[in-house]
Amino acid sequence: MHQGFPDETLVRFLKAREWNVAKAHKMLMDCLNWRITNEIDNILAKPIVPSDLYRAIRDSQLIGLSGYSKEGLPVFAIGVGHSTFDKASVHYYVQSHIQVNEYRDRVVLPNATKKYGRHIGTCVKVLDMTGLKLSALSQIKLLTVISTIDDLNYPEKTDTYYIVNVPYIFSACWKVVKPLLQERTRRKIQVLQGCGRDELLKIMDLASLPHFCRKEGSGSSRQSSNGNGDCFSLDHAFHQELYNYTKKQSRNVESSAPLKQGSFHVDFPEPDVERTKIAETIESEFHKLGDKNGLSHSIDGLKIDSD
Repeated sequence: MHQGFPDETLVRFLKAREWNVAKAHKMLMDCLNWRITNEIDNILAKPIVPSDLYRAIRDSQLIGLSGYSKEGLPVFAIGVGHSTFDKASVHYYVQSHIQVNEYRDRVVLPNATKKYGRHIGTCVKVLDMTGLKLSALSQIKLLTVISTIDDLNYPEKTDTYYIVNVPYIFSACWKVVKPLLQERTRRKIQVLQGCGRDELLKIMDLASLPHFCRKEGSGSSRQSSNGNGDCFSLDHAFHQELYNYTKKQSRNVESSAPLKQGSFHVDFPEPDVERTKIAETIESEFHKLGDKNGLSHSIDGLKIDSD
């Protein structure tokens, strides 16, 4: 879990609990118990098969590694607006998310630490809001589960969140959600103008810039200005390396057994009061926007399937 940096790991949990030692200790113990109970140490030996299913997940849960900042921090691109989460069960999406987290912590960050000659334990995330619609309300439950897993078990792993290509629906929700966030969290979030290209080029080279930030009005999380920079695709080097890594780890664990189909079930932690309040506030704002646009009936019918 600490990848050779136990002190830095302890500091992460202390920061997450505002330097309260007792609370940080409880958080760490709960995290360790969660990892043991759910066999998280083995999750990278559980590839999602068949590959067609994994490709469908990659096409509907948009995340990828676009490169590195000038300081050596991995840059993760996330297509919030165009992620549909409608090609597999909730458990598969949670499994995929945790696998990205674990691969980041066990492979990407240690490699960056070695390459840059200093400890690198955090990343940068660029969130693309292109395509965000009122129908995203159906995803709030799943997104709350994922963000709660991150907060409780992978604290302080993101240095800064850059939000780009912001539509009105996000701006309306952000005004009411921002005051609910802890100051420590608010300081990490930067909402940029347009695609954020100019601001992001201050901290990373063009080669590391996510494809949806390459030019103003790019219009899609799935298209690149150069045609081959879609870091969300299973064909991208990052996802090929991650998927091949999980298959190799699986063969090492079960050399004589075929890969088993089926999702890797993980216990979903209950969100805290703050996160529940945020989710309820977002839902309320979506309903208000739906009422203004005559879409309330279509929103009320949206439910998430957690089977």
